[in-house]
Amino acid sequence: MEFYGLLGEKLSHSLSPEIHFEILNSIKREGAYKLFEIEKDNLSDFAKALKLLKVKGCNVTIPYKKNIMKELDGISEEAVKIGAVNTIYLNNGSLQGFNTDYYGFGVMLKISNIEVKDSVAVILGNGGASRAVLHYLLDNGAKEVYIVSRKPNNEEYSLSNVKVISYEELKYIKGDILINSTPVGMYPNISESPVSKDIINNFTSIVDLIYNPYETKFLAYGKELNKKIVGGLYMLIGQAVKAQEIWQEIDIDEGIIKDIYNKINVRFLNNNI
Repeated sequence: MEFYGLLGEKLSHSLSPEIHFEILNSIKREGAYKLFEIEKDNLSDFAKALKLLKVKGCNVTIPYKKNIMKELDGISEEAVKIGAVNTIYLNNGSLQGFNTDYYGFGVMLKISNIEVKDSVAVILGNGGASRAVLHYLLDNGAKEVYIVSRKPNNEEYSLSNVKVISYEELKYIKGDILINSTPVGMYPNISESPVSKDIINNFTSIVDLIYNPYETKFLAYGKELNKKIVGGLYMLIGQAVKAQEIWQEIDIDEGIIKDIYNKINVRFLNNNI
């Protein structure tokens, strides 16, 4: 049996073990998936432990997608470009970093019929997940992308169609897609939204990378305003499937993503999550 896991800071309500169990079952592979709650100062020791314990694959979530990079032996081209790693593969004793958030975000938009080409998009937050979102938007023809940060620094991006702005400046922006890549509104703080209804009303599609709760306050505001809303569950499942493709070195049928989504969605609707 192979071992896999998720690296993060607070992981008690993660759906990743269930999702990876479903993927492994679908592709007829055996494996155990564990949660690794690690403090920032212990990341170097954690990387050594992955090798020592022969953990074949590890996902990475908030807040370590950037920090873990310096502990790895190699980083894929797309992860270097994005500047964040969310998937680690122990291959012949070497820790290799990848970014599958890019793929997961694309799956979420495609399934939800959200068109990126020629769009004006806004990303709330400037962490590891937002970087994958940014590069997906640019690679798929977004006209303008605004990144909203508490501490805006335009020197971070040299592209003419990417601007970093403050939350105060956001109220003057109108566009097509508004994406929350911050943890604001995540369980247990489900009564919070990263922005107000007035901001949300300036956009057509409202996308939240958060998957728990299934419908965040941010999305609830969007629904109230008759916007197209999309939660983060498809992205979570999509990036997990891509991670397993890397770890198993196989291609996995994209239909598995919808199958797993439907299974977990039933549990959300029945309030079993």
